[in-house]
Amino acid sequence: MTRKTTRPNWITSFLAVVRYELLWNIRKKKLYGVIIVALALVTLQLVLRIILSNVANQPLKADPDFAITGIGIGDMGFFLFALVTVMNSISGEFESGTIVPLLTKPVSRTTVFLGKFFAASVTLLGTYVVLLVYLAAGSAALYGPQNNLHLLPIVLFGNIVSTFVWMAIILAVGALSKSSMLAALVGVGLWLGLTIVGQIVAAFSGQAWVLTYLPGTGASGYAKGIDSTPPFGNMSLPSGLQVATGTFSIGPNMVTYILHPSAEVTFYKMEFIPRGMPIYTELYTETLSFILTRALVVTAVYILVFSFIAWYALRRAQVAE
Repeated sequence: MTRKTTRPNWITSFLAVVRYELLWNIRKKKLYGVIIVALALVTLQLVLRIILSNVANQPLKADPDFAITGIGIGDMGFFLFALVTVMNSISGEFESGTIVPLLTKPVSRTTVFLGKFFAASVTLLGTYVVLLVYLAAGSAALYGPQNNLHLLPIVLFGNIVSTFVWMAIILAVGALSKSSMLAALVGVGLWLGLTIVGQIVAAFSGQAWVLTYLPGTGASGYAKGIDSTPPFGNMSLPSGLQVATGTFSIGPNMVTYILHPSAEVTFYKMEFIPRGMPIYTELYTETLSFILTRALVVTAVYILVFSFIAWYALRRAQVAE
């Protein structure tokens, strides 16, 4: 009598892929390197004000909002974590040949894709939790008791969502090209181009609003009435809290909106005059609620579109046994 082969249920298959991908991520030396770099960036952020205070021979002031308003790992950190987490998540399988035994198992390609994305998300979650705890503890030790620490989960959510944008883009490039190197090169090229060109456009043109719809920092404005004067800041800058509109700024903007729900952000164009301070010409004003809503929608579109491209490329990929 022939014994019937039973197909494992979806949950079992999904968890098997997640476990497989988590073990792969844990073995990556690149991931630990980026974690060390991220810890170094957070440490630099914590001690920079102390260094500047000593250089300027001024007393260091307590800052109860340092942890919640801190930069953390910044835009570069989001991109680097996305890169090392998913750079070879799909393309590496094709390059090493492990895609053959993976896809010939009784597991659908959709399950493989979802399991890989979920495992990358778990890796990010664990890493970002450690970094935020380190930032909060360091802030309390150096700048006194911290306010609004209950909003750190909001920052965590924003950081993960901001990273998802580049994860989806890199996954899509890797799935289409089946090359980890190409996925890395395209990702780095896009990030550098958008960062460098974006900063120039944002500072000197009156068309910085375009950056709002591109992955990255976006345009920068200032929320009047919210005191954020740094101890050694540039007094030529417009007054108010600096607010960025891009996909990298969701966490800080959510926190700012919770604390200042009626805030309005004014955007400027910077112009230089000979032998003088730069002049900031006011362009337009938007509410913070509108900026945040738009950023969430733009971020969701990028994640969904590029994730779909990556999934579709994996579904249609030809695998020769």
